[in-house]
Amino acid sequence: MQRVRLIVRAAHLWLGLSFGALFVVLGISGALLVFYQEIDAALHPEINVTASGVVPGWNSPVWDTSLATVRRQWPERNGAWRFEVTGKPGPIAARYQPPHGGHHGQRIMVWLAPDGSRVLREAAWGSYAMTWIYDLHMQLAAGPAWRDVVGWAGLIILVLLLTGLWAWWPRGSWRKALRYKRGASFVRTLRDIHKLAGLASLPLLLMLVVTGVMLALPDQSNAVLTQVTGPIDETPSPQSAVQTRPPLTISEALAIAHSKMPEGRLAWVEVPGQSDGPFMVRIQQPSDPSYRFPHSYVFIDQFSGAVVGLQDSLRASASTTVNNWLHPLHDASVGGLNFRLLIVCVGLVPALLFGTGLARWRLREAHVEQSLLPDVS
Repeated sequence: MQRVRLIVRAAHLWLGLSFGALFVVLGISGALLVFYQEIDAALHPEINVTASGVVPGWNSPVWDTSLATVRRQWPERNGAWRFEVTGKPGPIAARYQPPHGGHHGQRIMVWLAPDGSRVLREAAWGSYAMTWIYDLHMQLAAGPAWRDVVGWAGLIILVLLLTGLWAWWPRGSWRKALRYKRGASFVRTLRDIHKLAGLASLPLLLMLVVTGVMLALPDQSNAVLTQVTGPIDETPSPQSAVQTRPPLTISEALAIAHSKMPEGRLAWVEVPGQSDGPFMVRIQQPSDPSYRFPHSYVFIDQFSGAVVGLQDSLRASASTTVNNWLHPLHDASVGGLNFRLLIVCVGLVPALLFGTGLARWRLREAHVEQSLLPDVS
């Protein structure tokens, strides 16, 4: 048993030295992203505008006004326009999705005045600080292929955390194992800080690492979920039947979507750019944990108004329900302000663990080297 513990401690040490810096980068960038929108607004005061009146929702004319504004400003952009319904007074946030670009294509972010009549700001994704930090967290700012690297590295970080718990697990007195010894040597103080910080943050660190791995490796995660809890619900990808009649307005499409999910909160509406694309209306149903990126959709033929696809989180399978919780847990949006602040603190813990662990290892290595020097006295 003692031999196993020594092996586990050695594994924890070398995994920490090898992957600790990456854990720090992911932790700090993740902590910043908890307040992504607030930090971005502070860095760009041009979008800090006030609005009076009712916050735009299902029946607001502001969405058609906003669409007319962006199409007038950029008539050459023939892809999809997606408008976010924040539920708060202030600017209208929109994003342009180029044709065939996919969700992670080269998106253009736009902010409009609260009435949708003029553009306040435009920026390409990745060209400003918070989106660069987002890409750093997701894929080390090195391209989509590195998302898999982050995911597999996350599994190694999970082993790092578990070996740390195993190496600490007391064989005798728990009180002694949890003790912080005052007035001890610097090396012992570093050990106690490392131990207690790791134990205190371990449950939330495990939650963040596991959800992060599942988000970064969706295919592998879904394969496991399918075996354990059942099949994953597929999000529809329908098309509109091309016709010569004029397309629906946003207001007309929203009225149709609202009739299908009358208890839902409108979160996003996407206006198709291509002739065969449908409207996509994204809705937060009452039990959906994600406010900003909920998991219910209504797809509407842009010409006939027929509902050509629907996904309701209230009818989600067990595996899909698990997936629906990953993002709001990982970014702390499922909790209130106190939970978000707690996750920020936990995101900084890897830096403390790496710093104390590295310092203790270097001090011990220096002591060993000193003890091996010949005695010339």
